[in-house]
Amino acid sequence: MKRTIYYSLVAAGAAALLVGTFALGQNNAPNRKKGIAGSGGSAPPEESPVGYSDTPVIPGQKWRVHDIDRPRPRHVTPGAQYGQPPSDAIVLFDGKDLSKWTEAGKRENAGKVVDPSWTVSNGYFECVPRKGDLMTKEKFGDMQLHVEWASPTLVEAASQNRGNSGILIMSRYELQVLDSWNNKTYADGQAGAIYGWWPPLVNAVRKTGEWQAYDIAFEAPKFDAAKKLVKPASITVFHNGVLLHHRQEIGGPMAHRVVRPYVGHEAEEPLMLQNHNTKVRYRNIWARKLTAYDSSNAEN
Repeated sequence: MKRTIYYSLVAAGAAALLVGTFALGQNNAPNRKKGIAGSGGSAPPEESPVGYSDTPVIPGQKWRVHDIDRPRPRHVTPGAQYGQPPSDAIVLFDGKDLSKWTEAGKRENAGKVVDPSWTVSNGYFECVPRKGDLMTKEKFGDMQLHVEWASPTLVEAASQNRGNSGILIMSRYELQVLDSWNNKTYADGQAGAIYGWWPPLVNAVRKTGEWQAYDIAFEAPKFDAAKKLVKPASITVFHNGVLLHHRQEIGGPMAHRVVRPYVGHEAEEPLMLQNHNTKVRYRNIWARKLTAYDSSNAEN
């Protein structure tokens, strides 16, 4: 008799628990549909902060971590493909003309600035031997620079007389242009060298006559009011996508067989392409003037 009563009580308790659970589920069902927090639904997302004013100050800066008042960078639209200029670039050669350039005269025009005599055709321009160096009308200091170049397809000489030109940033700090495909020369004078100062980390040159690309980030030297050097120039260079120099300091202006010290100059100077009397070709040249951190502000 006791065992029968026990089983009856267990069965009654189980039935009551089942009824209660069903009732609770019915009460919570509308809440689940409405997504009320704590009812089994998902809570609405919290709004993410756009900045803070109560975080620590970053060491060496005036800004706090995630500072709400820190200027946000302006937007720059990248080129659609590698090598194409971004929206804020100064296009120095677009394949059509040399209107952004002048020429430093030589021989009968020595000491004069004349119209460019280098030839333009098929989307590139070519050095004319015995004429002058090209100079941009625009002046640059800290800059990003993209230059594409090609040596002559016909090999007629060796060492420094084979496909030689140069990119003289600020008209004095040279990144060497040279046909360095199976062409032995001194290390600090081959393609990609900071001429007279540093060889490239590697030789990333393509075959003779093929198009090459330099991507350069240049930091101009700094001088005090008395034109005394405070900080030397430095340069980062990629050649055909391969790193040649990483923020390498430049010891001074370009020179052949000697060392030239820094001489104070303006904060911005023209970019120059050297005429070394070989028919080097250039195309797709553009530059960006670089600004300091926190110096621009996005509109939204």
